[in-house]
Amino acid sequence: MVSHRLINLSFLLCLVALFAFVSSKHSVAQLYQTPAKQALLLDADTGTVLFGKDADERIPPASLAKLMTMEVVFHQLKTGKLTLEDKFFVSENAWRTGGANSGGSTMFAKLNSDIRLEDLIKGVIIQSANDGCIIIAEGLAGSEAAFSGLMNERARALGLTGSFFTNSTGLPDENQYVSIRDLAKLAQHMISEYPEYYKYYQEPEFEWNNILQRNRNPLLRMNIGADGMKTGFTEASGYAIVGTAKRGSQRLITVLSGMASKKQRAEESRKILDWGFRAFEKLSLFKEGEVIGQANVYGGFKSGVDVTGDGPVEIYLPIGNRDKLKARIIYQGPLLPPVAEGDQVATLKVWIGDELSQETPLYAAETVEKGGLQRQAVDALKELLFGWL
Repeated sequence: MVSHRLINLSFLLCLVALFAFVSSKHSVAQLYQTPAKQALLLDADTGTVLFGKDADERIPPASLAKLMTMEVVFHQLKTGKLTLEDKFFVSENAWRTGGANSGGSTMFAKLNSDIRLEDLIKGVIIQSANDGCIIIAEGLAGSEAAFSGLMNERARALGLTGSFFTNSTGLPDENQYVSIRDLAKLAQHMISEYPEYYKYYQEPEFEWNNILQRNRNPLLRMNIGADGMKTGFTEASGYAIVGTAKRGSQRLITVLSGMASKKQRAEESRKILDWGFRAFEKLSLFKEGEVIGQANVYGGFKSGVDVTGDGPVEIYLPIGNRDKLKARIIYQGPLLPPVAEGDQVATLKVWIGDELSQETPLYAAETVEKGGLQRQAVDALKELLFGWL
């Protein structure tokens, strides 16, 4: 059974005193307007959703699928299965399907040549090279179809529940889809998990086969703190971008899709990032180690266990137009003993208006052993008469 518990009363009273909340039908999503059909703005550090618009709708990924291709590569590099010096063979399929004759983005890889993995990575990231993706896919898994299995395996491991991949390039396939929420999670993961490889996303240009191409990300040339990540386009989904910028200690990630032109994509991605940096302020909800609330324990030595976050719990709130904030501890409960200190037992979910803004894992602050027969009998009676709330 999913249990919901309000956070501690002192915290709620503190929020009321600070912000003088009133009943409101406006959500954070109404604080900003964009022509993008799907949009998400995320604070990378806290995971706070600053803005969302149809973020879970399934859309064709276009070249944004190449982020997942690179995640597979970066993961294998980090786990020692690959090195940057490994070489990959350019097959006729890769040359024909993703090369110059295909009409798509390419790094102009030569047929039957061998290319270092680091050069392929640069080709995919900087030049959005379809041939580079196929060369990697064939070299790692034998075929694109087999490589898409690796992509989906990693997607499941990362909790990307709204995406499914059928190729390494993002070329149109009716069975392939992503959500922009998943793309934001993927970008957040890649930035934090692979800093030594993420650096390629900010390189301005790359030359291969005597052909120099500029990075397709328009944000990199705007002097706004941007250092990644990827653009995409299909007839079905329009112009899209996963973009990120850092100012001071704060990093924002935005994903926009369904725009009408390259110009609109560039303008809107800059606009939403500027707004995100200026329109929000950070609020510390709980200090490191501070008890956030309690989860019920059935048949334990104690009837509940205190829960805390892994470090401080912080959130960004809109300046001057703060909607009603709600926070609940949610868990599958009641918990069954023994519950060990440090076990992840619940999630703190925070809403700003109607928008689910943040989810933070919560951990047991103490160990609760199994109780005696009397305690078990009392809890059994509670369950029979009232159930667990």
